[in-house]
Amino acid sequence: MLAIYKKELRSYFHSFIGCLFIGVSLFFIGLYYFVYCLLYGYPYFSYVINSVVVLFMLTVPVLTMRIMAEERRSKTDQLILTAPVSVSRIVLGKYLALLTILAIPTAVSALYPLILLRFGSLPLGECYLALLAFFLYGAVSIAIGLLVSSLTESQVIAAVLGFVLLFVGYMMPSLCGLISSTGNVLTHILGLYDLYTPFVMMLNGTLDIGSVVYFLSLTALALFLTCQSIQKRRYSVSVKALRAGAYSMGMIVAAVAVTVVLNMVVGQLPGSWTSLDLTGSKLYSLTDQTKEYVKNIHEDVTVYVLVNEDNEDTVLGQTLDRYEELSEHIHVQYVDPIQNPRFHTQYTSANVSANSLIVVSDRRSKVIDANDIYVTSYDYDGYNYNSSVTGYDGEGQITSALDYVLSDDIPVVYMTEGHGEQILSAAFKGSLDKENVEYETVNLMSCETVPEKAACLVINAPASDLSEDDRDKVIAYLNRGGKVILILGYPEVPTPNLDTLLAYMDLSMADGLVVEEDQNNYYQIPFYILPTVAAGSYTTGIYGNYYVFAPYSQGIIVPKTQEDSEIRYNDFLRTSSSSYAMGDFENATEYGRQEGDAQGPFSLGVEAVKTLEEGEATMVVYSSDQMFTDSASLMVGGANQMLFTNTVSRFVDHETSVSVPAKEYEVSTLLLSQKNVLILGLITVILLPLCSLVTGFVIWFRRRRK
Repeated sequence: MLAIYKKELRSYFHSFIGCLFIGVSLFFIGLYYFVYCLLYGYPYFSYVINSVVVLFMLTVPVLTMRIMAEERRSKTDQLILTAPVSVSRIVLGKYLALLTILAIPTAVSALYPLILLRFGSLPLGECYLALLAFFLYGAVSIAIGLLVSSLTESQVIAAVLGFVLLFVGYMMPSLCGLISSTGNVLTHILGLYDLYTPFVMMLNGTLDIGSVVYFLSLTALALFLTCQSIQKRRYSVSVKALRAGAYSMGMIVAAVAVTVVLNMVVGQLPGSWTSLDLTGSKLYSLTDQTKEYVKNIHEDVTVYVLVNEDNEDTVLGQTLDRYEELSEHIHVQYVDPIQNPRFHTQYTSANVSANSLIVVSDRRSKVIDANDIYVTSYDYDGYNYNSSVTGYDGEGQITSALDYVLSDDIPVVYMTEGHGEQILSAAFKGSLDKENVEYETVNLMSCETVPEKAACLVINAPASDLSEDDRDKVIAYLNRGGKVILILGYPEVPTPNLDTLLAYMDLSMADGLVVEEDQNNYYQIPFYILPTVAAGSYTTGIYGNYYVFAPYSQGIIVPKTQEDSEIRYNDFLRTSSSSYAMGDFENATEYGRQEGDAQGPFSLGVEAVKTLEEGEATMVVYSSDQMFTDSASLMVGGANQMLFTNTVSRFVDHETSVSVPAKEYEVSTLLLSQKNVLILGLITVILLPLCSLVTGFVIWFRRRRK
């Protein structure tokens, strides 16, 4: 086998075809790499691979057309067929030579993602998974081309037939869609020869064992059929007497059946066994929040997917598979809206789009429209609004819907108004919706008490002080075992009634704004505090993963908890010991500690729990009025929004927050100078392909002269 491998490898480079294949492959990979990654700054190498794989339909037939057909035409195959070596070794030697040629441009391309690391972050797992998909697709294409070449002695016929087979395999999803949009027996049979779908599965960032097994098994089948094609010429056998290792229709049928069954068995395995999520944002994996919640489900829930199963959204489909694997109480059913167009009217009067979900329990139902599963951003270029998908919120929407349909009651959070309080943005309100918390405002002046059904009361950065009457109502609510979230900013006027609320928990505020002198605890300027985050229920998902941004904060002074104290404290956001409170910051011209400035550390987020005669009163205080705004939250990847959601979740008695943030769908664009784009473009598009072609031409020309 080794001798045949060396012979074929030499012949491909001596005849210029090998270098031509390598040069053409490098040229088109380099061209799309230049356009997508260098020019546009996309950090996804999968865009390049998806664009160039179509070339296999043209390059592979040219590469493989002569490997068997030419020997058969010139009768030189008789020398090999009569040699003391098995047919399988002959075929394997030739195939490995072709695979080596494919491996060269693949190996060179493996350097391209590493180059991009200099210019920004890159999902390397996705990049190299795309290269693996490229190599596997090329490997099965070569095996098919080798099979076709063994069937004829005409190189032209081998090339044309190879192109047709590869074209059909690439276009099979579209061809099946033309035959039937809902799927039937014929499309399922044709789908067995679908090269494109498993390829795309790997481009999406999932190392899908089913796709790998499909490519490897189809490659093995094509090589086996090649051996059988050669055996038919090598031996003369009767239909009744089959010789071991000789051509046999029964063996061919058995090999095809084994390949089909193997792929069917792998396809039935749980997705958690056969899929490895390599995306940077773990797009196809469920978070610990969801896993903890789903494991505690003890009632049956059905998730109806309004789409034919063959046309499902692949990302959403994988997410739903993970839910089914986690709990025996979750069942996913697909409803074809073409065959049953009025199914959704049982649960909603609104129109719903394809791939929408309806989550149903014995208590209630909730519709998740397909448009809410993906996060879309809109940009205005001066002429038109352009939209782009920037995130995936499938897990967040499904987990929220599960909690909604299984909850006994939907808790209500009240936000005070009438004192110039900040209004929550749409993003923060959306977090409450996903947490299945109703949001209402209350003017304490117009009611005698805080509503009894209040799960908690939020006082969000009031611009003015509370009235004495409003203060007393809040304290009365706390004395009933109430829960208050108090968000404060630096006051422009005295606020004695807010101070009294703090004093209810023996808390007070340091005079002035906190200045952080430890460079690890601020961003750009010492007023932009990045407090130390302590582990706990309020910081779930944040601790160890994100910063919290607390600009222009006051310091909360927390007394030490005594063993016999009726109040216990948990300060989960703290400044460093190098911080201090600048009292006269409005007139300060430079940073620097002045006499009388309070010395840190301070708390910027604290929970105070007071033991009552019956039950407990709870207050959480945050000391930055800008903390729970979109601008502050975006500075730290949405961590502030997560903190707010965790706080509300804790107050409405959710064991774990059911508001899972949307996962970012895109990595930041790469930043390359024009000089770097030009230099790298010349190397990848011109220099490397030209080197391959020149090398091949020199070798070919020297042999012509001998």
